[in-house]
Amino acid sequence: MSKKKLNVGIIGYGFMGRTHANAFRKVSNFFESGHVPVLKAACGRDQAKLKAYADKWGWESTESDWRAIINRSDIDVVDICTPNDSHAEIAIAAARAGKMVMCEKPLSLNGPQGEEMVREIEKAGVANMVWYNYRRVPAVTLAKQIIESGKLGRIFHYRAKFLQDWTINADLPQGGAGLWRLDAAAAGSGVTGDLLAHCIDTAVWLNGSLDTVSAMTETFVKERVHSATGKKEKVGIDDACTFMGRFSNGSLATFESTRYARGHKALYTLEINGENASIAWDLHDLHRLQFFDYKDEGRFRGWRSIHVTDSDHPYMGNWWVPGLQIGYEHTFVHQVADFLQGLDTGKFASPTFRDALETQYICDAVLESAATGSWVNVPKVS
Repeated sequence: MSKKKLNVGIIGYGFMGRTHANAFRKVSNFFESGHVPVLKAACGRDQAKLKAYADKWGWESTESDWRAIINRSDIDVVDICTPNDSHAEIAIAAARAGKMVMCEKPLSLNGPQGEEMVREIEKAGVANMVWYNYRRVPAVTLAKQIIESGKLGRIFHYRAKFLQDWTINADLPQGGAGLWRLDAAAAGSGVTGDLLAHCIDTAVWLNGSLDTVSAMTETFVKERVHSATGKKEKVGIDDACTFMGRFSNGSLATFESTRYARGHKALYTLEINGENASIAWDLHDLHRLQFFDYKDEGRFRGWRSIHVTDSDHPYMGNWWVPGLQIGYEHTFVHQVADFLQGLDTGKFASPTFRDALETQYICDAVLESAATGSWVNVPKVS
């Protein structure tokens, strides 16, 4: 089969820039598609770091201004790996230039900004996707298949948590290349947009829309030195967030996220309880899905651990032999594979910008609820 080159221009070379580059490099070795990604150009502000990144990952050229990436006729897809405050400007410019757009999460700083991005991307009619990679963990995709099969029956509860501990030190500054997530101007919010956005996207994908939420947040360190000014300034992001909610299917939700859980680097867990069965998943054991089926014979009834490595499990037929697991980086490979398949079939793979706008609406509602102390209805994506 003749394959079409898909020239990629990436903007940003940090942690996400590395995961994306790895995915673009590896996807054609393991997944069949009519399109082959080409690492055409990388863009960043620090030229020394940019050159080291481009040389290491095999990007053919570099640019110092993201507008140059968009204006190049040899770029097909623009991959945005920048802080949250620049997502909208870059994505809208790329869409207007007729480029496909892949954008890191969250989609935007807030719902209204996300709405503008959706309008522009859909007006342009270009392929688009937001990098919510945890959907592509084979065990999580298997959970989706189990839910859609009806094995759980009516769902009663959905609970998720995402715990870290890396910002407990009060001497950490806010802002700058490594700490922009602590700066509200760059990040939009704290754990809500960074960590809970992942949990929310997965929840909506697995269990449907959230209708209403009630939240509380806390900023434990009220002031930090800002890297731009060298002065202590008020911290505007949330260090921790807990919220309850109700899904459209009537099930209840509890979500918790914090960067102040000493001993946890990236503990993301979810559990869903249904009338007939339950499922649970833990990022630290990401290749396993825990499953409980009440229909099992009583004396053998209990939680079973499904080792998601067989060829009939999601994505796994493209990797190794049964019993040999994969890891975090492979979720990004799967995301690129699905994006390419969407190009092959003419159907955009999810989550699109429109899909990701629903998560943005929920994040906004969570922050509004925390600020007002009241239940807040989640707007519907129109």
